[in-house]
Amino acid sequence: MDTRRREFLESLLTTPGPSGYEADSQRVWLDYVSEFADEVRTDDYGNAVAKVEGGETTVALAGHGDEIGFIVRDLTDDGFVKLGRIGGSDKTVSRGQHVTIHTADGPVSGVVGQTAIHLRDPDDDSVPDISEQHVDVGAEDGDEVESLVDRGDPVTFVQTLSELENGRLAARAMDNRIGIWAAAEGLRRAAETGADATVYAVSTVQEEVGVQGAKMVGFDLAPDVAIAADVTHATDSPNSPGKAATGVELGGGPVVARGSANHPVAVDALRETSDAEDIDIQLQATGSRTGTDADAFYTSRGGIPSVNVGLPNRYMHTPVEVIDPDDLDALADLLAGFAVRAADRAPFSVDV
Repeated sequence: MDTRRREFLESLLTTPGPSGYEADSQRVWLDYVSEFADEVRTDDYGNAVAKVEGGETTVALAGHGDEIGFIVRDLTDDGFVKLGRIGGSDKTVSRGQHVTIHTADGPVSGVVGQTAIHLRDPDDDSVPDISEQHVDVGAEDGDEVESLVDRGDPVTFVQTLSELENGRLAARAMDNRIGIWAAAEGLRRAAETGADATVYAVSTVQEEVGVQGAKMVGFDLAPDVAIAADVTHATDSPNSPGKAATGVELGGGPVVARGSANHPVAVDALRETSDAEDIDIQLQATGSRTGTDADAFYTSRGGIPSVNVGLPNRYMHTPVEVIDPDDLDALADLLAGFAVRAADRAPFSVDV
């Protein structure tokens, strides 16, 4: 990954964008794709689309631009902030963390309170729900905290982007800044190669609260085929439960999902692309649903052939999600190669 691509990734990762509050991170993405796209646009909810003109076949390379987080639910008379969840925030990792409350007047720093181990009941290992946790911003009373934040302000963990051994990266919101990075890069690389298809890169909103943005974009664009780039669980770390093991490993390449929403013809096209481009891929079974934007795309309008392509990710929905940048570069190459070949592979229809 060259310097410009790394800067783009780091800008995405360090710009907060929880579901429903994605505008700042969407602007980072739009600024980047504007450098090479023929057309860039957004809709009323902030879904962002970049287009490179080509032939009649249309391809959408999509990721979701939002992340999980918290929301200010209430303010107490003694000056504390009570929390609600945005998306699938994990109650087991939130206490004792530095957070930022994003207010209309700017960021407010705080910490999620955690009772000291000396004061807790040693026989009680229960973890309080997010709704029972609180943020301490240092306010002395209710009037002061009311002057600082409003109910409905979004809250995110303070970002720490760390480079581990072998170039691997750890940060909050790999889910799914990596997906919109790959969509943008896939578009750029397809444009450089010269795709016969018209290719869209898409950064959707509100995936973490029900794939809402993809429902809007799928209806609006109605592409011939859509690839949803997202993280998937790497189950190669010590605490991954055996019953959830998938064989997906960090450093093994992008992961092509099979089953449920994943259109078999598009899956075959991705596998052919990996062979032609010498890109290592992994396969994953998703027998009921993918849990990604692919689930919204494939039922939009009369049905859009769709596939979920994942990036191996350890410790999903924590502040320390770990990915391998080599997997990410390979994911962008896979998306670009698919787009370049799409016109020759169309139509994406099951032969019955």
